Amino acid sequence: MPKLRGEAFWRETLRSAHYVVAPMVDQSELAWRLLSRRHGAQLCYTPMLHAQVFLRDANYRRENLYGEACPEDRPLIVQFCANDPEVFVQAALLAQDYCDAIDLNLGCPQMIAKRGHYGAFLQEEWELLQRMILLANEKLSVPITCKIRVFPEIDKTVKYAQMLEKAGCQLLTVHGRTKEQKGPLAGVASWEHIQAVRKAVSIPVFANGNIQCLSDVEECIRKTGVHGVMSAEGNLHNPALFEGRNPLVWEMAEEYLEIVQKYPCPLSYVRAHLFKLWHHTLQVYQKLREELAKVKTLEGIVDVNRELKLRCQEEIANQKEGEKPKEGLPFFHWICQPYIRPGPKERCKENGASGTEKGVRGKRALEEEEDGNSELLSKNKQKKKLRNPNKSFDPSLKPKYAKCDQCGNPKGNKCVFNMCRGCCKKRAFKETADCPGHGLLFKTKYEKSLSWQSSQRVIQTPEISRRGDVDVGETAVLKEAGDS
Repeated sequence: MPKLRGEAFWRETLRSAHYVVAPMVDQSELAWRLLSRRHGAQLCYTPMLHAQVFLRDANYRRENLYGEACPEDRPLIVQFCANDPEVFVQAALLAQDYCDAIDLNLGCPQMIAKRGHYGAFLQEEWELLQRMILLANEKLSVPITCKIRVFPEIDKTVKYAQMLEKAGCQLLTVHGRTKEQKGPLAGVASWEHIQAVRKAVSIPVFANGNIQCLSDVEECIRKTGVHGVMSAEGNLHNPALFEGRNPLVWEMAEEYLEIVQKYPCPLSYVRAHLFKLWHHTLQVYQKLREELAKVKTLEGIVDVNRELKLRCQEEIANQKEGEKPKEGLPFFHWICQPYIRPGPKERCKENGASGTEKGVRGKRALEEEEDGNSELLSKNKQKKKLRNPNKSFDPSLKPKYAKCDQCGNPKGNKCVFNMCRGCCKKRAFKETADCPGHGLLFKTKYEKSLSWQSSQRVIQTPEISRRGDVDVGETAVLKEAGDS
């Protein structure tokens, strides 16, 4: 049966999905996808998977895709980051039987994507992207889709989208922000860019950005004409977003924890989800926030969740008539609701700095510095600077490491194969070779083993002869005794 394309693929395979849960690293795992589907999501993406790691690591495949079969988790799109056509397609071939489409991530704006040369940092390399999508479209039995960020210019964004469509992309998700718009500088996503792309291509288009509640979804579809709307942050803070409900936080948390009991995932994923769900409540109960950060077991997380529920229920019982939510929230903190990411000025106030952008720190301070803003240092680096005033944090002065021929990680300086230790170990084992640079001595140990086995055979031979002589002698003595 030939694979479906474009509108037919969206209507039949994806069941005309309008409500979509975004691919989120370590956050759109199976348990969370099932919770979201129960509350209105019609299509989910896996977390972003690294194509090269997926190709070489069976454990990675099992943990992220080859786990327990779950028929409810469809339709499903598997997303990969990659920058090599062959690697991307080989990884996709291993995944295609477990999903309904393969998505190429061209939207990740984080520093790890810059270092790994994938995501939004490929958006200028049109020739490479064409080769990747053409090859995938030719080899895969499922459609290929793409998730992109926009260029500042609408015209260039439209040409970019048309190029991807021509190469064989069957569905396009457009995040209406540029790759520079992230963290406290995220700002508002441009639906104007998304609308222009929707009008310029004939394949289905999903919109991403500015989605905090169901009314945002409806407004986005009306203004842009897209086929569906994708949510990331909004879904994490309220998994019932697509139902148009704002449930009690502990209801969603308890339901999620029940699903995790059946479909386990790393504890870090669970903890991160509860931090999002309980975000506003944890600003009130800081001690419980610390406990949630330190707890080491799923049972411990369940206990913290139970304590948060009890605190909120006690608060509700003592609530005065006509009392309104605090901190400018639309609902009381125990109700699932959007989290509006603070802009630079607000972040400055939160950190106790003046209202200038020089005070903007936060999680991505290091990324900003590595992008060239060297006058700004993270808190950690400020402490190091105090301990060692002469130390330079200028990224241009950092040593440039040569890359492993196999995977792109830094290679060992003395490796005979020009590889990182992991790749070197695999090759040295396969070829029974030595790499003194990494302390791997497979050949030497093998030769010693052969030598030892040979010496054992030499030692055993005279013993056998001696025993034979003794046996003969003993037989002769016995015979003489018998004769006498």
